[in-house]
Amino acid sequence: MDKPATAKPVTTDPPRTADHTLRFDRIELAGAFGDLGTLLPIVMGMILINQLSPSTVFLTFGLFYLITGYFFRLPVPVQPLKAVGAIAIAYPAMITESVIGASGIIFGALLLIFALTGMVDQLAKLFTQPVVRGIQLSLGLIFLKKGIELIVSQEVFLNGGAANFADYRINLIIGVVVFALVLALLDNKKFPAALVALAVGITAGFLLGGFNGAALSLGPTRIRVISPSLSDFWTAFIMLILPQIPLTIGNACVGVADTCATLFPRSPSLSKSTAGKFALTMGIANFPAGFFGAVPMCHGTGGLAAHFRFGARTGGAPIMIGAAFVVMALAFGEFGFAILAMIPNSVLGVLLVFAGLELCPLVRSLKGNEEYFVALLITGIALAVPNMAWAFGIGIAVDLFIRKLKIKI
Repeated sequence: MDKPATAKPVTTDPPRTADHTLRFDRIELAGAFGDLGTLLPIVMGMILINQLSPSTVFLTFGLFYLITGYFFRLPVPVQPLKAVGAIAIAYPAMITESVIGASGIIFGALLLIFALTGMVDQLAKLFTQPVVRGIQLSLGLIFLKKGIELIVSQEVFLNGGAANFADYRINLIIGVVVFALVLALLDNKKFPAALVALAVGITAGFLLGGFNGAALSLGPTRIRVISPSLSDFWTAFIMLILPQIPLTIGNACVGVADTCATLFPRSPSLSKSTAGKFALTMGIANFPAGFFGAVPMCHGTGGLAAHFRFGARTGGAPIMIGAAFVVMALAFGEFGFAILAMIPNSVLGVLLVFAGLELCPLVRSLKGNEEYFVALLITGIALAVPNMAWAFGIGIAVDLFIRKLKIKI
């Protein structure tokens, strides 16, 4: 069986390098906020719908970002678990704060076991380069689709609040303007694209009434230890963890390791950027966070592409956004959450679109119709069914079948 292609760079692009130095300039800062389009919709949805504490959620994200940036020295992202988030938002009556906390505890414990026993490295062998590229292409296209949906949405704000000058086209107009600005400033060092997009977005949100009625209280919101019941653990395992684990191994472990090797082929930090190490850090972060009812967290290929697309090249970017989240969680609470809620949907959509555009071209490194067949099959299934785990499983099986029988397409 072929080894997973975790170190094949795309040779058609200029070299992209990084070292162990942590940078904290405005370009890194712009890259730090490049993944908000992925993070905010899920996190804010779970806070609003599943009644989670904003301070608990953003404090755990901030601390995990700080650890990630310092340890990996690369712009490795911290994201909410997408399957968990989608199911929790869809079934709030069943997926309570205690169930969400239980899912974090189970998820963290499983990843610690996988990492410490070496099981992740064994599972990673199933994810050959065509499978990984299929995952990346799937996520890229999903980001493009979701980003465009946010841009054309008639709702301006994620919380569904009404906007001043209520016109169904206002969100689209903001999106078009911000898209043009980001495209024009994409490689601008003086005015980083992501920072300009956020500044325009927050300003537009304020003028449109996104801050109306927002709490101005300072200090953290409720932070407490929870005690999930056996029933909570069972519900979490069946409804949240089983659909999530295949996505985590494929995207957050193997996919991120591959994307690090592709974007930073000469970085000395790659010695740490392995599937096993990513599983270990996710386990270390999620196990204790689950006892506080935090949103379960992971790394992600799309988030790495988003940070990179907007300028992040070192672990300085994760450290800066991590510090911002910690300060927001402890000092501003509801006030900080209200500021993030003020960013229009279309601005988050633009960030997602450019993250997707960074991921999709990675498929160019494939060779031969057989590899493209596997990658495109995974992509087609992922776009057609709601659970991407089916796409990964079928893709792995077809890839093994083609390789074993040496089928030519």
